Amino acid sequence: MEAPRLLLVLCVLLSLSEAREQNNMGCTLRCPDNSTCFNNSCVCKAGFSPEHISITDSCDDINECVPPNSVNCGPFADCKNTVGSYYCECSPGYKLKTGATKFMNLSENTCHEVDECATGQHECHNSTTCVNSVGSYRCRCRPGWKPMPGFRNGPKNTTCQEIPFPVWRLPSGISSKNLSAFLDKVQGLSRDLKSQAAEQIIKKFVGVVDGLLEAPGDIKNLSQRDTHRVATWLLSYLEHILRSLAQALPEGSLTYSSPSGTELSLVVKESGSGNVTAGQGHARMLLDWAVVAGAEDSSHAVVGMLSSQHMEKWLANASLALEPEKLVQLTEAKERPVHGARATLLSAVNSVFLSNTNTDKLASPVTFAFSHRPEEPGTELICAFWKNDSSGNGHWATTGCRRLGSGKNSTTCQCNHLSSFAVLMAHYQLEDWKLTLITKVGLSVSLICLLLCIITFLLVRPIQSSRTTVHLHLCICLFVGSTVFLAGIENEGGEVGLRCRLVAGLLHYFFLAAFCWMSLEGVELYFLVVRVFQGQGLATRWQCLIGYGVPLIIVAISAAANSSGYGHTAHCWLDPKRGFLWSFLGPLTFVILCNAIIFVVTVWKLTEKFSEINPDMKKLRKARVVTITAVAQLFVLGCTWGFGLFLFSPESWHDTVLTYVFTVLNCLQGTFLFLLHCLLNKKVRAEYRKWACAVTGNKYSEFASSTGSTSQQTRALRPSESGI
Repeated sequence: MEAPRLLLVLCVLLSLSEAREQNNMGCTLRCPDNSTCFNNSCVCKAGFSPEHISITDSCDDINECVPPNSVNCGPFADCKNTVGSYYCECSPGYKLKTGATKFMNLSENTCHEVDECATGQHECHNSTTCVNSVGSYRCRCRPGWKPMPGFRNGPKNTTCQEIPFPVWRLPSGISSKNLSAFLDKVQGLSRDLKSQAAEQIIKKFVGVVDGLLEAPGDIKNLSQRDTHRVATWLLSYLEHILRSLAQALPEGSLTYSSPSGTELSLVVKESGSGNVTAGQGHARMLLDWAVVAGAEDSSHAVVGMLSSQHMEKWLANASLALEPEKLVQLTEAKERPVHGARATLLSAVNSVFLSNTNTDKLASPVTFAFSHRPEEPGTELICAFWKNDSSGNGHWATTGCRRLGSGKNSTTCQCNHLSSFAVLMAHYQLEDWKLTLITKVGLSVSLICLLLCIITFLLVRPIQSSRTTVHLHLCICLFVGSTVFLAGIENEGGEVGLRCRLVAGLLHYFFLAAFCWMSLEGVELYFLVVRVFQGQGLATRWQCLIGYGVPLIIVAISAAANSSGYGHTAHCWLDPKRGFLWSFLGPLTFVILCNAIIFVVTVWKLTEKFSEINPDMKKLRKARVVTITAVAQLFVLGCTWGFGLFLFSPESWHDTVLTYVFTVLNCLQGTFLFLLHCLLNKKVRAEYRKWACAVTGNKYSEFASSTGSTSQQTRALRPSESGI
């Protein structure tokens, strides 16, 4: 059935062709190109339009590859128009299974992908490697190589050069096994560049940096100045390495968050314009792409940000340099001169680096959004950057940066240069000459009074007792502590060095010892009143062991647990961070509560003794006097340090009232003890008169002896009241 049908079709076509040829033979018209004469009219050939034309018209080619005449060549094939016809051709990167290059019908489409890299049909330079893609291929720089200037990483004409991995040395004068091991690990990564992708090397590098920051080892033994030098060197080193490694990355973005919380954000663009954003959770930045590229070839530029929360201990207690204009504004606002600021790091340290290395003065500012801990009351949030000075040291500075706004846990800043940025919490240090004068004069008077007390307790024999021993050592501790306080409490340089830590440790020890001896007075009072008929109190050796041994143990444990808690940037005292102040607060509160309980029991016992039928009035009067003086002494010392605790708390650092109250009470301690234990004691006054007479001459000596004999007769007539 099929054969007769095909013969019939051929017969019809031959008949039409013969008929047309017969008509053309009789046609006398001269038709335009691409047309024929048919029945004395011009007809355009197949593939041209329109169908019928006059001899003055022309036939136009029909493009079968565009709508509405689109030819469907099938997948991975393209239509190619020709004059009067068309053909289908496999798309670049594909070929027909038959090996032919052209076909006409959809049914003939057998296009399949060609792997140019495997077959060697690529034109990649020998400094690159061929990377097959769907229908094409790319030429990527070999591991450890980067595009040469003027080339991009990926196109088929890419030409690359080896990345010069920098060889860094430790800062001059710094010796550290941990830093040397860190550099060795980084150099080991440079060797891995030849066999591993740049992205993997970058992630390994961040891990090596985290290891150093989390476990600094012998770097902790460096002085604060040298630690800041190492931190400055390390920040510059990180930017340099990451900038070099990022140039080997393909176009696109890379975000990485290490297990330790360090965040890295990189953006590589071969060309671009407008704004670009980089960053993650710790911080984000917005800047113009023209700033990233700078004057260098803009076809391949890098912008990156490394955010680390582990730099805080490396940059601890760093100074903050305020601009003169800022100091003037603060002086006007505080109505007192401001001579500096104590800065606390609230956010991660964010190091920004670009392929453009000329970032000291940018054409357009960069906007940052930082996440950070909430600020404390009485402080100010500051946008700051880490500035490297000429000597290799560093400090925080604010020049060229301003704060646009702040929320509870975020701050927006804008800077016209790039470096390592962070949000700081500033405590301003105010100058108060009146307070300084009161402190120096008052403590000097207090020291004189304490010295007189010590001399009195040592030389006046009539008052010698175990209770006098307690008073003697109490005054010695206060005298030494006040002397150290007066000489070294201020940390003028702002550096928490060995001197400042030693001063803080001595203050901690001697003030704890003073309260321990005050607690021993409560013990003596207990033996005197509660166990009045059951023997004497503690022996002197046990008193000394408790009075000096207990605070020594507390200080030793505190130093072993947190040695960095001794010293502060503003004063050489206990650092309130991590609750370290409780190493003083706890024992102090315990002593005050214990003594208060003992005094309550003592008063209760005294009341019972006085109500007895035949009370021992001599001992009871003595106990009453001792109790009154002990309670008064506890009140003065307890109130002084009660205010002092709030003074050293950062929440009340600028509280002028508390500062003045603490200073006045602290200055009155020695004066009060001298008045209470010496001037109000009759036996001591009698000894003072004898000393005065011995110094001034015999006339007064005779008067003193007669007065002394009279007083002895008087005392013989009535019981002694402990000299008061």
